[in-house]
Amino acid sequence: MTDTPARLLNLLSLLQTPREWPGSELAERLRVSPRTIRRDIGRLRELGYPVEATKGAVGGYRLVAGAAMPPLLLDDDEAVAIAVGLRAGAGHAIEGVDEASVRALAKLEQVLPTRLRRRVSTLQKATIPLTRGDGATVDPRTLTALAATVTGRERLRFDYRSGAGAESNRLVEPHRLVSTGRRWYLVAYDLGREDWRTFRVDRVTDPFATGARFTPRGLPAGGDAAEFLSASMARNQPEVALDITFAAPAERVSARLPGYLGRPEPTGPDRCRLRSSCQDSLEWIALRLALVDCEFTVHGPAALGEHLGRLGARLTRASGRSR
Repeated sequence: MTDTPARLLNLLSLLQTPREWPGSELAERLRVSPRTIRRDIGRLRELGYPVEATKGAVGGYRLVAGAAMPPLLLDDDEAVAIAVGLRAGAGHAIEGVDEASVRALAKLEQVLPTRLRRRVSTLQKATIPLTRGDGATVDPRTLTALAATVTGRERLRFDYRSGAGAESNRLVEPHRLVSTGRRWYLVAYDLGREDWRTFRVDRVTDPFATGARFTPRGLPAGGDAAEFLSASMARNQPEVALDITFAAPAERVSARLPGYLGRPEPTGPDRCRLRSSCQDSLEWIALRLALVDCEFTVHGPAALGEHLGRLGARLTRASGRSR
């Protein structure tokens, strides 16, 4: 193999397999001399790949963890598996899967060959994920389109449906994508409204990158996109102060409640109390409490207790056991 770039790529692909490779075996695989292998190892090190050499009669090489993340080589199956996994996570706004994951997906899909894009789409269409239903699902293609414009500092046009159902077309300068664990939001400067706005990504359709670049603006009052989103949500949704006692250990209740509702404190071996606040609707809070699957008492707010009463009566009627 006389083509040096192609040989280096093949050598790197072998070294990324988690094992130690004797120099003689690498030379045989690539059909070059051991001296050429040593020279190519030096080139990879110059490129930032931490290749470790072991001493001995035969000697060997392996790729180890370094100070920085070097580029990775993926075969077809690996690339498809990663793309499908990132799509699944991004599409359901799983807690902990943040903007970095979406950027990784955008980069990967940008360079996937057509044959692999078809495989990813086929797998995506053929599978139905089992999710908790904690929030609206998002089309991963929409997320990757938004992420690309955020990274590329490119103006974005899209159709948007408000919570009241009003349809509009927006032209924005995208700033950041933010995940709350249940939903994805786009923080952007709206050129039509001449002000900063937050957009729920599940309400965005037909995103189109215009190609027009822009100089990023600073968010009002400083801070980052997550702080801006929190402040925006606080203005739009009143805060609900929760005070609830559960007839179950705190560990069990914590495992069944979403983290943003807070963590209950133990008040006994099989009891705990939750005192926290959130900005969700009473309907959503009631459903989350019902899913804890244990007895509980609402000390406040009164409106939540009233809503649970109406919900309980409705469920009782639905079961056919009402008198």
